[in-house]
Amino acid sequence: MSPKEIGQAYNGITHLWQSDKFNRTNGIAQHERAIAFTQQQRTALDVGCGCTGRFIDLLLEKGFAIEGVDISDEMIRLARQRHPQIRFHHQDICQWVLPQSYDFITAWDSIWHAPLEQQEALLSKLFNGLNPGGVCIFSCGGTDTPDEHTDSFMGPEVYYSTLGIPGFLKVIDASGCICRHLEFDQHPELHAYFIVQKPGKAACTP
Repeated sequence: MSPKEIGQAYNGITHLWQSDKFNRTNGIAQHERAIAFTQQQRTALDVGCGCTGRFIDLLLEKGFAIEGVDISDEMIRLARQRHPQIRFHHQDICQWVLPQSYDFITAWDSIWHAPLEQQEALLSKLFNGLNPGGVCIFSCGGTDTPDEHTDSFMGPEVYYSTLGIPGFLKVIDASGCICRHLEFDQHPELHAYFIVQKPGKAACTP
């Protein structure tokens, strides 16, 4: 599936995130852990921001000036209704040129929809888009090897891909960044997340 088709699929299921049953705490503890590694809390980017605004709310509370980007125009429309003061971009993150560098980038449950052959370049772009000492958190499929598949769990058929844990670690190393945290946070499901930091002025201390 192309990114455009992914966006069209998400246009039709925004109600899942607007439902009262949606768990707005999903990913928050993980983001709190990631934010603790940041050396500065100025600029942030939410990749695949969706419409819930929960990470945007958290980052605003922490003092970040944040932007959001999503491939779904309906998600962006709803996001703008919730946060009219925030700058949102309706873009394909694989093709989009980041407008600036950031102290924090989150890509939670989003970039796994990017084509497998574009995953490495996409992650490299996000890591390179960090300021010194900046942090990126992203979730992924925690497989041992690269994989791609489609499923219709949410309704419409949607594509997923992963470089596999060894593949992600190679990209992190090649970008000159450091893996600060790796966790399978929904074990035994293969849902994992990384906290990655660009070297800064000084190493983080506990």
